[in-house]
Amino acid sequence: MCNYQEQSQITGAALADAQTSRSARSLPAMSHEGPVASFPRDLPPAALMLEDGSFFLGHSCGAAGECYGEICFNTSLVGYLEILSDPSYAGQIITLTYPQIGNYGVARADLQSSRLALRGLVVRDICYRPSNFRSQLSLPDFLVEQGVVALCGIDTRALTQHITRHGAMRAVISSSDLQPKSLLAKVQAAPSIVGQNLVPTVSTCTREAYSDDSSAYDFLLSPPPASSRRIFVYDCGVKRGILRNLTRAGCLVELLPWDTPASVVLAERPDGVFFSNGPGDPQPVEASIQALRELLGKIPLFGICLGHQLLALAAGARIEKLRFGHRGANQPVMNLLTRCVEITSQNHGFGVFFPSLGTLMPDASGGYSVHDHDLRRWVERGVAPVVHNTTYGRIQLTHVNLNDGTAEGLAFLDVPAFSVQYHPEAAPGPTDSHYLFSAFSRLMDGRADYLNINIAADRLAEWK
Repeated sequence: MCNYQEQSQITGAALADAQTSRSARSLPAMSHEGPVASFPRDLPPAALMLEDGSFFLGHSCGAAGECYGEICFNTSLVGYLEILSDPSYAGQIITLTYPQIGNYGVARADLQSSRLALRGLVVRDICYRPSNFRSQLSLPDFLVEQGVVALCGIDTRALTQHITRHGAMRAVISSSDLQPKSLLAKVQAAPSIVGQNLVPTVSTCTREAYSDDSSAYDFLLSPPPASSRRIFVYDCGVKRGILRNLTRAGCLVELLPWDTPASVVLAERPDGVFFSNGPGDPQPVEASIQALRELLGKIPLFGICLGHQLLALAAGARIEKLRFGHRGANQPVMNLLTRCVEITSQNHGFGVFFPSLGTLMPDASGGYSVHDHDLRRWVERGVAPVVHNTTYGRIQLTHVNLNDGTAEGLAFLDVPAFSVQYHPEAAPGPTDSHYLFSAFSRLMDGRADYLNINIAADRLAEWK
């Protein structure tokens, strides 16, 4: 990595020399002992430029062209296909920190959406010869098929460390323009993800019933219960894994566009309404926020990720832009109600500022009346604090991120609604939080103890 603004200008001749040197360098060879990831010697060059002038030169391993987006990183060791097909990545360039990507190829049954919404991909080493009985094609071929610009052969450790120090920022990947000066001017003119409503780019355009036609995991799972509850899903970029888990919890699922008026829902009186995950800044998603305001208190609600943020905004909360977000399948979260730690899968760059929801109620918050910005103080105290919200009554903090002390879950105590910031459907990731789908069913049944669930017993009940 070099910094264009801090170091001397890289001339066209010097850049050409760098490309020649890199092309001539001996690249990793394919091992005959196993599917060790490597890329061919003749890959065309490509470049990555960040808005602060940080420049990386590597190889193109996806579609040719140029892409712009917010650079971020995901720390998951496996599940790259589920990550790439998560609609929540719309508007972003993903850096995968695990060094070898693509080893087990692409199995289309694992896709979380019908098309890829991310802007671009950055990896250290990508595999062109995958080895897995489920693989249908290699990851590079899939990226070309989907038109995703991708870069390999750079030091992703250095890039990730740079993002953690300086925060997420705009970036460009290009296989057509390798000039640092030109790329820097382009990326600095690109729009920021803050203030953009990216949800319309990933939401369904029409109302449609969901049918789980996947049989890829039937050998693992017990038959689902008969569908006994009808729910509407506000599709802000929902993942198939979430819809599948709602179905397996006994729900008959119908998808709605993100901007569906609440009056449409109330007229049909479903058993519950779910607000899904989705991309980017939640604050411009005004139609969904307004729908939530009109639905709160009238019907059971459950929100995940973006849906969690939208629910908080509907209650008057403030949203913060996180420095580099939470993206990975190893985020520890404390459930303040059960005192159990869940290892969770997450993908978000914004967070809910819990103190903005209302004033603390000392009699329901262990006697405390002053907010702490770092919510890990409530973990230490063993208290799930409750605030008084001027519109919707009591709201309880139920989950806290143990890495940085941010809000990960809310429960409305005077209206039937709750939400979590993370992705409980394990696509990809651990299964610790699967109980939340059962909790939604219990909420629709009117149970006050809907979140008081034995996590292990709930998960084991679904396996054969």
